[in-house]
Amino acid sequence: MWRNDGETVFMPENFKMTTLALSGRDEKTIGSPLILIAEDEADIADILSGYLRRSGLRCEIAEDGRRALDLHATLKPALVLLDIQMPQLNGWQVLSEIRNRGNTPVIMLTAMDQDIDKLMGLRMGADDYVVKPFNPAEVVERVLAVLRRVSPESQKSNNQVLKVSPFHIDLETYEVFIDNPDRKQISLTMTEFKLLVQLAKSPRKVFSRAELLSHCLPESDALERTVDSHISKLRKKLENLGVKGIPSGLRGVGYRLWSQE
Repeated sequence: MWRNDGETVFMPENFKMTTLALSGRDEKTIGSPLILIAEDEADIADILSGYLRRSGLRCEIAEDGRRALDLHATLKPALVLLDIQMPQLNGWQVLSEIRNRGNTPVIMLTAMDQDIDKLMGLRMGADDYVVKPFNPAEVVERVLAVLRRVSPESQKSNNQVLKVSPFHIDLETYEVFIDNPDRKQISLTMTEFKLLVQLAKSPRKVFSRAELLSHCLPESDALERTVDSHISKLRKKLENLGVKGIPSGLRGVGYRLWSQE
């Protein structure tokens, strides 16, 4: 049975009444970001939907992987909460197809607190993951945090500029600024600039060394370990300007812009 003890989420016997109070459509959600909840356990999906709606977000629920992909294609959600173990198509298959289609943020929901699942999710481009049983209020906060990261204000302001916290990257002039009151400019080599741009375009995705080498040094015969050297130099330059832990390395996998919060 599920109940809510403030730390993890369990189901109370009077859950249907609780859900009705939380999940009724509120006028304040009109025009707000749409969250697609891909979860085959109806009780869990209803709890998440209730908490998200109470926070001013719109929600739709998909009970299986195939339905999730259909709704993703038609509704264009702002974010997907994606369970791994679902009928029809599992979460990995759904995530792979979503990434083929574009960069819709995805937070994985898993009952398996295994590093291999977390690594696979991050490697495939998941933006975050939550292990069951969970606190629904924490899930809401994670959803809001990801939405802030991918908002227009923190992404491309136009075709020539990338705004990804804490960077302002001008793709036309090849200039990079730290987005703070001092607005300090970073002096980068072309390879370092290309690496930063590639990571900034998908800040939560973990890129392998081979991928970064292909994107940033396509004509080079350099070994994959060359990427480590460039990343190290880039990280040192950022640290000298007060930006710590960027880019973030994931042992045995590769690099991403942001580390896990």
